[in-house]
Amino acid sequence: MEGFDQPGLFFSDNFAVDETQDETQINLQGIKKKFKDFIRQFHSDNFHYKYRDTLKRNYNLQQYYLEVMLEDLGSFNETLAEKVIKQPTDHLPVFEEAAKEVADELTAPRSKGEENVEDIQIMLTSEANPSSLRGLKSDVISRLVKIPGIIVSASGIRAKATKIAIQCRNCQNIIPNLPIKPGLEGYIMPRKCNTEQVGRTQCPTDPYFIIPDKCQCVDFQVLKLQELPDGIPQGEIPRHLTLYVDRYLCEKAVPGNRVYILGVYSIKKVSKPSRREGREKAITGVRAPYMRVIGIQLDTDGVAGRSCNVVTAEEEDLFHRMAASPNIYERLANSIAPSIYGFIDIKKAITCLLFGGARKRLPDGLTRRGDINVLLLGDPGTAKSQLLKFVEKVTPIGVYTSGKGSSAAGLTASVMRDPATRNFVMEGGAMVLADGGVVCIDEFDKMREDDRVAIHEAMEQQTISIAKAGITTTLNSRCSVLAAANSIFGRWDETKGEENIDFMPTILSRFDMIFIVKDEHNQERDITLARHIMNVHINADQLDQEPKDGELSLELIKKYINYCRTRCGPRLSEEAGNKLKRRYVMMRSGANQHEREIEKKHAIPITVRQLEAIIRISESLAKMQLLPFATESHVNEALRLFQVSTLDAAMSGSLAGAEGFTTEEEHETLARIEKQLKRRFAIGSQVSQQNIIQDFVHQQYPEQAILKVIHTMIRRGQLQHRMQRRMLFRLS
Repeated sequence: MEGFDQPGLFFSDNFAVDETQDETQINLQGIKKKFKDFIRQFHSDNFHYKYRDTLKRNYNLQQYYLEVMLEDLGSFNETLAEKVIKQPTDHLPVFEEAAKEVADELTAPRSKGEENVEDIQIMLTSEANPSSLRGLKSDVISRLVKIPGIIVSASGIRAKATKIAIQCRNCQNIIPNLPIKPGLEGYIMPRKCNTEQVGRTQCPTDPYFIIPDKCQCVDFQVLKLQELPDGIPQGEIPRHLTLYVDRYLCEKAVPGNRVYILGVYSIKKVSKPSRREGREKAITGVRAPYMRVIGIQLDTDGVAGRSCNVVTAEEEDLFHRMAASPNIYERLANSIAPSIYGFIDIKKAITCLLFGGARKRLPDGLTRRGDINVLLLGDPGTAKSQLLKFVEKVTPIGVYTSGKGSSAAGLTASVMRDPATRNFVMEGGAMVLADGGVVCIDEFDKMREDDRVAIHEAMEQQTISIAKAGITTTLNSRCSVLAAANSIFGRWDETKGEENIDFMPTILSRFDMIFIVKDEHNQERDITLARHIMNVHINADQLDQEPKDGELSLELIKKYINYCRTRCGPRLSEEAGNKLKRRYVMMRSGANQHEREIEKKHAIPITVRQLEAIIRISESLAKMQLLPFATESHVNEALRLFQVSTLDAAMSGSLAGAEGFTTEEEHETLARIEKQLKRRFAIGSQVSQQNIIQDFVHQQYPEQAILKVIHTMIRRGQLQHRMQRRMLFRLS
């Protein structure tokens, strides 16, 4: 404290420029010069000046932004890149000023009316490994970070002021060009007027108001990012983060997109709690985190943050050798849920679903889906849910949900009111989040009918149209649907026939393959199955055991599926197309039946949707082998899979497939006879065949049809006969 007792004049100047501030300005000027040198001088090996040429081209196209890769900046000047990563708030504005000055040099001379240079937005990208959303702690606040995630909702575009002008209500004094910090930060208005109060009344407290006409604004949008499903621990709720995007980054991502976000991890002031919430929640110093986005990388392959996104040269060579092997189809099918015994056709169908067909965009703007939908329908305890769980793990993008816990909004999309702005925002559901992958819906029959109807459009057109609360939009849902359901009686009842299936034809026709999974009683099969289950439980603790001969590991299948889906889009060859055309016409016209039935309508419900399903299955079989065209052998296998699934399901439990009865009139006759017999006799009753024939012949029913119905009902166990076997089976 020495010197204060000496005589002299001391004063304090609050408006004087501090020496440290001078040094900071000098440092920033030097950094700006380095940024300008980077834009002007950075070039690749063949002297292609990447950023200088891009900046000039974008400016001439009136796109005032420049995308810069952090690795390029680091190779030019490592210290500069480190400053941008550690202190982005200070150095990004300097980078944008440097880009503006370079753009002024590159585009001079400009035409009249363009004397002022437009501001340039710097967008950063990086190839660095992303960190998880759960790993963002307080130590990375105000630093540049990269995280993967899914956009689940997006607000409308609004305006945010970058510079404002305020005016005093009393003395009309205007203070122009007050800068506002970027992001969700606000501006605290001065409480008192700073003009000299000479000869007039003093201005009151809080005299200033904003002049909207003299403000400079930019567009901004608020997005909501959800962490990736594979990064969520068991039993945890997915975490979300608010994203602030502005200028040319607006509307770059829509709900359902998988993205990599590069931005500044920032904090904002928590809004004041209402009286209802109580005063004890208003804790001083608490800030809510959000991300001020500097760059968005859309993940077009749909595998953001997953290891299967990177394929090495050795793996690519291995994949080509696998595709060339003749038994790759059987190896992949055997590797699907190897702990589940049997169901080889179902596993082959699921293999086709994982690879999918080729999506086609037609010249008229319409699209044809390439994704395959499969329904497993049947008895409980047949490992349907386990198959669904395995598919969720093996597919690059998979979402698992249960029918009872899923609503129409949860599966498609919902419109919600943002609590902060009170505006409506849209959030994508399971089928939007599974865009580019598979959505597994268990307990499909337990869903309400209204909720099942909501996914009709999503399954065929692969879009979700929303028209609620003034929001009219369309979201993408390019995903396959793998559904599992029980019959209406819990177990499959052979005596009920088609009554087992409690689905509308509208939803059934959207499934490419429908499998009836029955728990059959067969002693040999039961012994083999029991032995297999014992081995699974005995060896359950050997986690490091190698896959069996021919089986592929889970990670290898996942990478191979992703490689084939992104590199191969096969089409149907001309010979295969001609063969499929002939088979389709044959199935529609019933040409394989007796000549008298050619002109009559066939009973098997096959439509153009089923024809496209066979085409998709053929393309997926070609995609497994990385072939450009699907051949006749692929079509033959696709027809076989379609026969053992959808066609067998269509004829299961009914007389539709009875030999010699294929027309609609004969089916109606058989159904009437069967209905009357069920009404007259209880299940298991002993009946006299001759008496029944006499009764029904009097009603003008043909004797052959009566015998066929009795024979079928006795075979099912619905009736017992008191006749000799030779009389009962005289039809055969």
